[in-house]
Amino acid sequence: MSISQNYDVTALGELLVDFTESGVNGRGNLLFEANPGGAPCNFLAMLVKLGRRTAFIGKVGDDVFGRMLCERAAGAGIDVSGVIYDAEVPTTLAVVHNTPDGDREFAFYRNPGADLALRAEEVDMAKIASSRVFHFGTLSAASEPARSATYAAVEQAKRNGCVISFDPNLRLNLWPDAESAREQIAYGLSVCDVLKISNDEIEFMTGEKDVCRGVEILLSRWNIPLVLATMGPDGSRAFYRGTSVFAHPFRMPGTVDTTGAGDTFGGCAVHFVLKYGLDGLNEARLTELLAFANAAAAIVTTRRGALCVMPEVEEVLSLVNSR
Repeated sequence: MSISQNYDVTALGELLVDFTESGVNGRGNLLFEANPGGAPCNFLAMLVKLGRRTAFIGKVGDDVFGRMLCERAAGAGIDVSGVIYDAEVPTTLAVVHNTPDGDREFAFYRNPGADLALRAEEVDMAKIASSRVFHFGTLSAASEPARSATYAAVEQAKRNGCVISFDPNLRLNLWPDAESAREQIAYGLSVCDVLKISNDEIEFMTGEKDVCRGVEILLSRWNIPLVLATMGPDGSRAFYRGTSVFAHPFRMPGTVDTTGAGDTFGGCAVHFVLKYGLDGLNEARLTELLAFANAAAAIVTTRRGALCVMPEVEEVLSLVNSR
């Protein structure tokens, strides 16, 4: 590679505000906390905690939320010099409602949203060329022009030999229909080397509730070297070159917000891919990866928001070693 690798990981996608419920005021009105979020930046924030050099490419509104987001992402150690400010389109907002069973419902204010206004010619291709890993999800491919920008970024990553990491991050209410979402997830599956996918997303793509059987179907269609399946309270699994490894979850008593848990897991996983190389994984290293990623994700669920509250390495190791 002619360009020196300045970044461990560059990610492209959405940087948005997650308005997370945080109680009720004296007049009975719901209170919301404006947490910086967006899956790709949450993912990078965890990698920064693990000592990785990261960059984010995307677009925010030239408004109070957009400026706050870039300030907070930069404060978390992410290079945001590749972020474009849009004077016409506002920053995307998401309202997160926590349901009694601990799950979440999202209401998105994104029609239009600045993240979807990113154009291919605005993508900082030099950052991608100088990265070891390129990461993306499907939300940047929900509509044009951001879809073309995403495809152009992936092509650049492929040309420059980056490991490509993909997280479907399915949010059906952001798609015109389920088939459009399936098409874009299939695109991601066709280009990635590392896939982080939830049990719900496996079922969405294959019709299989059984994770092992579902991943088998995915691997029969797409040649993905490393698949990491997250199963919420049921732990996680890695599938790598015919080997399958399972790791138990860490159950935390103080869970308040599961937003960003999957992104935290994904960031940890890519850290281990960087540490050992995609060709250097084995059962022991995958077991280490899953235990660490499960622990980090569990810690994040005890905090509101994600981007600014990623755990320190010592906290994660302490939880891993407590088992």
